[in-house]
Amino acid sequence: MTQAQIDVRHLSKTYRVPERQPGLAASLRSLVRPTHTDVPAVQDISFRVEAGEIVGFIGPNGAGKTTTLKMLAGLLYPTGGEATVACCTPWERQPAYLRQISMVMGNKSQMLWDIPPLDSFRVLAEIYRLPAHEFHATLDLLVDLLDMNELLTKPVRNLSLGERMKCEMVAALLHRPAVLFLDEPTLGLDVSTQRRLRRFVREYNQQTGATIILTSHYMADVVELCPRVILIHHGSLLYDGALGGLVERLAPFKLIRLTINPENSNGAVDRALTDEIDVLEREAGRLVLRTARSATPAITARLLSTLPVLDLAVEDPPIEAVIDQIYQEGNV
Repeated sequence: MTQAQIDVRHLSKTYRVPERQPGLAASLRSLVRPTHTDVPAVQDISFRVEAGEIVGFIGPNGAGKTTTLKMLAGLLYPTGGEATVACCTPWERQPAYLRQISMVMGNKSQMLWDIPPLDSFRVLAEIYRLPAHEFHATLDLLVDLLDMNELLTKPVRNLSLGERMKCEMVAALLHRPAVLFLDEPTLGLDVSTQRRLRRFVREYNQQTGATIILTSHYMADVVELCPRVILIHHGSLLYDGALGGLVERLAPFKLIRLTINPENSNGAVDRALTDEIDVLEREAGRLVLRTARSATPAITARLLSTLPVLDLAVEDPPIEAVIDQIYQEGNV
């Protein structure tokens, strides 16, 4: 078996959290006899990511996503298990390893507030000891991909949230990391800026071959960028595979959106709606039907041949509904 770019084997992380009851007496007792409880954040997860993959790492709040990424970035020591990223052990934080990775967190900033982004980029170039020609070539590429040339000389405090996020992406990628961890990179951004950042991530991956792990609560990020998803819940791995496979497993039905000419239906709709069809919505010639996935082709053909159809679309159920079902039930 070839060496994966990211190889995680039985990785676990448990936090030891202090506990005390409310009140002054309990506070005094906790000074003399402190009590703690163990809180498992990540429990025995294993997966591999090949070079050049973009993988969605998803789960509800508190599932262990950020804890896992912090261990893979070398910011946390695990309680148990092993991992290699770019052939290095992350928590050893060797300089050779740190030059190959980068991490962007939507709620954290590495930009200095009172100076223009270009000055911060120059500082980072010195930290990573980038040759001048390499620094300028990479900067020009990233600025062009993000269309942000006019932002380089403005103080960071004067930039909008979306503009600052573009600068964070450039700062993280100046040294051209082989592995990129993106933790909620579109958090709080408007729809237009989210779309631009997704396009940038895709183009950057295509141009550089970087391996990317993305966490996001915006399913549009995952659907557009990640052919494969890893889903964890309560710190345990529930699913690792194609996003479409997750939908097929948990939602074995299709939605048929149908628009018909009500003047020419003459009761044909009622005759066409057999027991194998569930009517979810019906109003003024528009219907939303639910059918078994295996029966959908035959039902669609029958509807087209028996009804005055103006428009028909066959869809999978919304991915948000499928993911919510997993979060609520805690299993796949």
